[in-house]
Amino acid sequence: MENDRPLIHPRDEIMQTMMRIYRYRMTTTSGGNLSIRDEGDAIWISPARVDKGNLSRTDIVCVRADGSQEGPHPPSSEFPFHQAIYQARPDIRAIVHAHPVALVAFSICRQLPNTRLFHQAFSVCGQVGFASYACPGSTRLGENIAAAFRDGCESVILENHGVVVGGETLGRAFERFEAFEFAGKTLIKAAKLGPVRFLDDRALDLAANRSVDFESYTPPVATSGERELRRQLCEFLRRGCRQRLLISTEGSYSARVDASSFLITPTRRDRELLTVDDLVLVNGRRREAGKLASRAAKAHQAIYEQHPGVQAIVFAHPVNATAFSVTESDLDVRTIPESYVFLRDVTRVPYGTQYRDDGQIASYVSESSPAAILENDGVIVTGRSILDTFDRLEVLESTAEAVINAREIGEISKMPDAVIDELRTTFGLD
Repeated sequence: MENDRPLIHPRDEIMQTMMRIYRYRMTTTSGGNLSIRDEGDAIWISPARVDKGNLSRTDIVCVRADGSQEGPHPPSSEFPFHQAIYQARPDIRAIVHAHPVALVAFSICRQLPNTRLFHQAFSVCGQVGFASYACPGSTRLGENIAAAFRDGCESVILENHGVVVGGETLGRAFERFEAFEFAGKTLIKAAKLGPVRFLDDRALDLAANRSVDFESYTPPVATSGERELRRQLCEFLRRGCRQRLLISTEGSYSARVDASSFLITPTRRDRELLTVDDLVLVNGRRREAGKLASRAAKAHQAIYEQHPGVQAIVFAHPVNATAFSVTESDLDVRTIPESYVFLRDVTRVPYGTQYRDDGQIASYVSESSPAAILENDGVIVTGRSILDTFDRLEVLESTAEAVINAREIGEISKMPDAVIDELRTTFGLD
């Protein structure tokens, strides 16, 4: 991702990242700690016993290389293991430790989430490992965790405790943490549906090596219509991340500008932090100069070319709908009227279709079939506008969650064909 050398001060970066983790409900008021090792080998770390949902920049503690400290609070009680990781891995410059529910579940079962669910999770999380239990704050715990990192791990489950991830920046460590938790949550949901399908090396390579060739060009001055589309895309990307329909390293969102061009999210950028200037205009086989379009851009383009009525597209990874994508279980949305009216029958796309340059992905969605499950890659949703597409994405995820929950209660009662026919007539569904 970008920002390999962030210019933001460590105090502010730790404060802002902790607020984001807390807002996502991936830690508690008292749980978790973040740190950054700066260019002088001082360690900036979140404080002990301070509300994680209300940190200020002045709360962040600096522990210098000589052991002296700066700040109004003592450093986190887990400082010893942060220090041990940094000593074991000179390449790691930032650490995230927290207790997100799904990864805690794995920690108390002494299991590791298999990140081969998705190519992006496998790539982002890096090598995963396990550290045996030791008392929080103890030297022994630091030794156990550092040993896993010394063996090459970047994402480590702590037995009966939580998770620690490291990265070359705090942004990178956060992305790993978020992707690791996402994989864990998806596995837990998918286990309620049936056997989980994992990707082999060939399948992972297919995603990693897909073509994204576009020529660079300088587009004309943006019209007011294009500027409005940029604003809306950024607004709904932020909302999608905060509602956990998207995560920072996964998914793409686009909007049609005219018959031959569309705006799309860039590759290798945190989705929640995108600005209007970050979005990429694609026109034919050209993309806006100085920017890299999402690697899904050709799939979006194929859909726009074959379906003139489609005005916006999102590829996303909401946990419950994505659970269906990693199992053989079909998502039947004939559950309540809203689900069917908004989504119609949700199709299933064979793995890898969206990575090919043959345009076949466009045959799985249309104005009358706006949503599809992408095997081992989340979902795709189309719509008549950015808002319409987002609304359908929300309905898709809510329906998937309701179906998973219903399966835990009893037999699912689907609406009969007569009801479906009535809905089609009443709402003019083609």
